[in-house]
Amino acid sequence: MKELDLEVAGEFILMAATLIQIKVRMLLPKSEYEEEVEEEDPRAELVRQILEYKRFKEISESLADMEDHQRRLFTRSWFQWTKQYKKDEGISAEELLMDVTLFDLLSAFKSVLENMPKETVHHVATVGVTIEERIDFLLNQLSEKNRINFRELMVQLKERVTIVVTFMAILELIRTHRIRVQQESAFGEIWIVKQ
Repeated sequence: MKELDLEVAGEFILMAATLIQIKVRMLLPKSEYEEEVEEEDPRAELVRQILEYKRFKEISESLADMEDHQRRLFTRSWFQWTKQYKKDEGISAEELLMDVTLFDLLSAFKSVLENMPKETVHHVATVGVTIEERIDFLLNQLSEKNRINFRELMVQLKERVTIVVTFMAILELIRTHRIRVQQESAFGEIWIVKQ
Protein backbone atom coordinates (compact mmCIF):
# COMPACT_ATOMS: atom_id res chain seq x y z
CA MET A 1 0.00 0.00 0.00
CA LYS A 2 2.91 2.35 0.68
CA GLU A 3 4.53 1.70 -2.71
CA LEU A 4 1.40 1.71 -4.91
CA ASP A 5 -0.85 4.65 -5.66
CA LEU A 6 -4.15 3.08 -4.66
CA GLU A 7 -6.29 5.66 -6.47
CA VAL A 8 -4.65 4.94 -9.84
CA ALA A 9 -4.68 1.18 -9.13
CA GLY A 10 -8.38 1.38 -8.20
CA GLU A 11 -9.25 3.17 -11.44
CA PHE A 12 -7.29 0.56 -13.42
CA ILE A 13 -9.10 -2.32 -11.65
CA LEU A 14 -12.50 -0.63 -12.24
CA MET A 15 -11.75 -0.24 -15.97
CA ALA A 16 -10.59 -3.89 -16.22
CA ALA A 17 -13.76 -5.07 -14.41
CA THR A 18 -15.97 -2.97 -16.71
CA LEU A 19 -14.30 -4.44 -19.81
CA ILE A 20 -14.66 -7.98 -18.44
CA GLN A 21 -18.35 -7.36 -17.67
CA ILE A 22 -18.95 -6.09 -21.23
CA LYS A 23 -17.14 -9.09 -22.69
CA VAL A 24 -19.17 -11.53 -20.54
CA ARG A 25 -22.46 -9.91 -21.55
CA MET A 26 -21.51 -10.12 -25.21
CA LEU A 27 -20.45 -13.79 -25.00
CA LEU A 28 -23.20 -15.26 -22.80
CA PRO A 29 -26.40 -16.34 -24.50
CA LYS A 30 -29.43 -14.24 -23.68
CA SER A 31 -32.49 -15.71 -22.02
CA GLU A 32 -35.99 -15.31 -23.50
CA TYR A 33 -36.82 -12.66 -20.92
CA GLU A 34 -33.69 -10.64 -21.76
CA GLU A 35 -34.49 -10.85 -25.48
CA GLU A 36 -37.95 -9.34 -24.87
CA VAL A 37 -36.55 -6.46 -22.81
CA GLU A 38 -34.18 -4.51 -24.99
CA GLU A 39 -31.10 -3.57 -23.05
CA GLU A 40 -28.84 -0.84 -24.18
CA ASP A 41 -25.51 -1.89 -25.57
CA PRO A 42 -23.07 -2.31 -22.61
CA ARG A 43 -20.36 -0.70 -24.72
CA ALA A 44 -22.35 2.54 -25.05
CA GLU A 45 -21.57 3.65 -21.47
CA LEU A 46 -17.85 3.02 -22.01
CA VAL A 47 -17.91 4.91 -25.32
CA ARG A 48 -19.70 7.82 -23.59
CA GLN A 49 -17.03 7.93 -20.85
CA ILE A 50 -14.22 7.79 -23.41
CA LEU A 51 -15.77 10.65 -25.43
CA GLU A 52 -16.21 12.70 -22.24
CA TYR A 53 -12.57 12.03 -21.32
CA LYS A 54 -11.50 13.13 -24.79
CA ARG A 55 -13.47 16.39 -24.45
CA PHE A 56 -11.88 17.14 -21.07
CA LYS A 57 -8.43 16.38 -22.46
CA GLU A 58 -8.94 18.74 -25.42
CA ILE A 59 -10.19 21.51 -23.13
CA SER A 60 -7.25 21.05 -20.76
CA GLU A 61 -4.84 21.24 -23.69
CA SER A 62 -6.46 24.47 -24.95
CA LEU A 63 -6.27 25.93 -21.41
CA ALA A 64 -2.59 24.94 -21.23
CA ASP A 65 -2.01 26.72 -24.58
CA MET A 66 -3.80 29.82 -23.29
CA GLU A 67 -1.72 29.75 -20.11
CA ASP A 68 1.49 29.42 -22.12
CA HIS A 69 0.42 32.32 -24.35
CA GLN A 70 -0.44 34.52 -21.34
CA ARG A 71 2.88 33.65 -19.67
CA ARG A 72 4.70 35.21 -22.63
CA LEU A 73 2.74 38.48 -22.42
CA PHE A 74 4.05 41.34 -20.35
CA THR A 75 1.43 44.01 -19.90
CA ARG A 76 2.32 47.63 -19.59
CA SER A 77 1.93 49.01 -16.09
CA TRP A 78 -0.53 51.80 -15.32
CA PHE A 79 0.38 55.29 -16.39
CA GLN A 80 -1.51 58.52 -16.61
CA TRP A 81 -1.59 59.99 -20.08
CA THR A 82 -2.10 63.67 -20.55
CA LYS A 83 -2.51 65.32 -23.92
CA GLN A 84 0.40 67.53 -24.91
CA TYR A 85 -1.00 70.89 -25.98
CA LYS A 86 0.69 73.27 -28.32
CA LYS A 87 1.24 76.85 -27.22
CA ASP A 88 -1.05 78.20 -29.95
CA GLU A 89 -4.06 76.29 -28.56
CA GLY A 90 -4.58 79.00 -25.95
CA ILE A 91 -3.84 76.84 -22.91
CA SER A 92 -1.33 78.13 -20.41
CA ALA A 93 1.35 75.97 -18.85
CA GLU A 94 -0.43 76.25 -15.48
CA GLU A 95 -3.43 74.32 -16.80
CA LEU A 96 -1.20 71.36 -17.72
CA LEU A 97 0.17 70.94 -14.20
CA MET A 98 -1.01 68.10 -11.98
CA ASP A 99 -1.72 68.37 -8.25
CA VAL A 100 1.03 67.13 -5.96
CA THR A 101 0.51 64.68 -3.12
CA LEU A 102 1.81 65.30 0.38
CA PHE A 103 4.39 62.53 -0.14
CA ASP A 104 5.79 64.27 -3.25
CA LEU A 105 6.09 67.50 -1.29
CA LEU A 106 7.78 65.74 1.65
CA SER A 107 10.28 63.99 -0.64
CA ALA A 108 11.15 67.33 -2.27
CA PHE A 109 11.56 68.86 1.20
CA LYS A 110 13.83 65.99 2.25
CA SER A 111 15.91 66.48 -0.89
CA VAL A 112 16.33 70.18 -0.07
CA LEU A 113 17.41 69.39 3.48
CA GLU A 114 19.93 66.80 2.31
CA ASN A 115 21.50 69.30 -0.09
CA MET A 116 21.95 71.94 2.61
CA PRO A 117 25.55 72.54 3.67
CA LYS A 118 26.32 70.69 6.87
CA GLU A 119 27.30 72.77 9.89
CA THR A 120 29.45 71.12 12.52
CA VAL A 121 29.07 73.88 15.12
CA HIS A 122 25.72 74.26 16.82
CA HIS A 123 24.70 77.57 18.36
CA VAL A 124 21.68 77.74 20.60
CA ALA A 125 19.68 80.82 19.78
CA THR A 126 16.09 81.92 19.72
CA VAL A 127 14.22 81.35 16.51
CA GLY A 128 13.88 84.69 14.81
CA VAL A 129 11.25 83.63 12.31
CA THR A 130 7.57 82.78 12.70
CA ILE A 131 5.11 80.90 10.53
CA GLU A 132 3.03 84.07 10.09
CA GLU A 133 6.09 85.95 8.75
CA ARG A 134 6.83 83.12 6.30
CA ILE A 135 3.16 83.05 5.18
CA ASP A 136 3.35 86.79 4.44
CA PHE A 137 6.68 86.22 2.64
CA LEU A 138 5.17 83.48 0.46
CA LEU A 139 2.04 85.48 -0.35
CA ASN A 140 4.21 88.50 -1.30
CA GLN A 141 6.29 86.26 -3.56
CA LEU A 142 3.11 84.93 -5.20
CA SER A 143 1.71 88.42 -5.70
CA GLU A 144 4.81 89.27 -7.78
CA LYS A 145 4.79 86.01 -9.79
CA ASN A 146 2.01 83.63 -10.81
CA ARG A 147 3.89 80.64 -9.47
CA ILE A 148 7.08 79.85 -7.55
CA ASN A 149 9.44 76.94 -8.06
CA PHE A 150 9.66 75.05 -4.73
CA ARG A 151 13.34 74.13 -5.10
CA GLU A 152 14.40 77.65 -6.14
CA LEU A 153 12.47 79.12 -3.20
CA MET A 154 14.16 76.80 -0.71
CA VAL A 155 17.66 77.31 -2.17
CA GLN A 156 17.37 81.06 -1.46
CA LEU A 157 16.98 80.34 2.25
CA LYS A 158 20.25 79.95 4.13
CA GLU A 159 19.27 78.71 7.58
CA ARG A 160 17.78 75.32 8.33
CA VAL A 161 15.27 76.84 10.79
CA THR A 162 14.01 79.22 8.12
CA ILE A 163 13.59 76.35 5.67
CA VAL A 164 11.61 74.29 8.20
CA VAL A 165 9.36 77.22 9.18
CA THR A 166 8.82 78.11 5.50
CA PHE A 167 7.82 74.51 4.80
CA MET A 168 5.37 74.64 7.71
CA ALA A 169 3.97 77.88 6.28
CA ILE A 170 3.47 76.15 2.91
CA LEU A 171 1.60 73.31 4.62
CA GLU A 172 -0.59 75.83 6.48
CA LEU A 173 -1.39 77.69 3.25
CA ILE A 174 -2.30 74.39 1.56
CA ARG A 175 -4.51 73.45 4.52
CA THR A 176 -6.37 76.77 4.34
CA HIS A 177 -6.71 76.45 0.53
CA ARG A 178 -4.79 79.65 -0.18
CA ILE A 179 -2.19 77.95 -2.40
CA ARG A 180 -1.86 74.76 -4.48
CA VAL A 181 1.24 72.74 -5.19
CA GLN A 182 1.52 71.14 -8.63
CA GLN A 183 3.97 69.08 -10.62
CA GLU A 184 4.48 68.80 -14.37
CA SER A 185 5.31 65.08 -14.32
CA ALA A 186 6.44 62.35 -11.94
CA PHE A 187 9.74 63.45 -10.31
CA GLY A 188 9.40 66.82 -12.07
CA GLU A 189 9.71 70.28 -10.56
CA ILE A 190 7.13 71.27 -7.95
CA TRP A 191 5.42 74.63 -8.36
CA ILE A 192 3.56 76.66 -5.76
CA VAL A 193 0.52 78.38 -7.25
CA LYS A 194 -1.85 80.89 -5.62
CA GLN A 195 -5.49 79.75 -5.41
